[in-house]
Amino acid sequence: MSLSDQQTSPWAPEGSWFIVAGGAGFLGSNFTRLLLEADRNVVCIDDVSTGRWENLAVLRERFGDRLVTIEHDVRQPVLDVVRDRLGSTHAAGVCNLASPASPPAYLARPIETLEVGSRGTQNLLDLALVHNARFLQASTSEIYGDPVVHPQPETYWGNVNPIGPRSVYDEAKRFGEALCCAYERSLGLDLRLVRIFNTYGPGMQADDGRVVTNFIHQALAGEPLTIYGDGDQTRSFCYVDDLVCGFWSLLQSNHHGPVNIGNPVEFTMMELASLVLELTGSTSAINFHELPEDDPKQRQPDITLATQVLGWEPTVALRTGLQHTIDWFSRAATDLR
Repeated sequence: MSLSDQQTSPWAPEGSWFIVAGGAGFLGSNFTRLLLEADRNVVCIDDVSTGRWENLAVLRERFGDRLVTIEHDVRQPVLDVVRDRLGSTHAAGVCNLASPASPPAYLARPIETLEVGSRGTQNLLDLALVHNARFLQASTSEIYGDPVVHPQPETYWGNVNPIGPRSVYDEAKRFGEALCCAYERSLGLDLRLVRIFNTYGPGMQADDGRVVTNFIHQALAGEPLTIYGDGDQTRSFCYVDDLVCGFWSLLQSNHHGPVNIGNPVEFTMMELASLVLELTGSTSAINFHELPEDDPKQRQPDITLATQVLGWEPTVALRTGLQHTIDWFSRAATDLR
């Protein structure tokens, strides 16, 4: 579903304000772009610990004062800092995309990741209640852990190691879902809950440690591609434009979630590596390393619910999306020279 397919929402008419926590990150900045292009106004909150204000530079130039940025850690109360910038203006939506998302980032900040998923989420929930705003919680396919059900529907409760190294992210997101649902049941929060599967596209950081960026960066640099395990483990990769359209579709719907948003086409790591080598024209070798603890062997969304309830499904094939992403990384490398 493209942006042109979206209908004007009576809940959030054109000119409405949205608050996007984590707005300087990869997903946050892309979702901010979609909202601005849909004639909504955006306040981006970010502590830029993993995000970058540079991700919003073009949007600032294009949309001017319709984009407001606030450097702030959501683990600290957010009501006053938002009030200082918006005054008495109320937001139609509060979107929580604030969290380290790549394994190197959350493994380097384990306590902070848990605090963002708990205290940070609660601060944003309180903000939404004050504004009487619809709340979008960006959860993750990681709540399914190393799944024993495949593909994963929203009804699957998951297989998470609660004390393993990845648990700081997995359990932060699981707690965030529980907290949001408690606010919905007890306080009448207008909740939309999305579970995000592997996403890629222009704007990712080359050193974020995720497999698509690892492969592209290594291939362009002529370095060996790093595969963990035997390369037979699978992921399903969703292009970022498709993903943020899924966010917007869910926000405008009457379905509260959870809803899987991702691409259901499954690829092995070896298939992904081969495609990156082909598209970059690289002759890089492939090096195999030990699989990290609790790394899922399979990951594939069941998007039946998103298709039936939201009318959403991804449209960008992996080959096309990878080519766009490789072109973006190539231009970025050229600009740095």
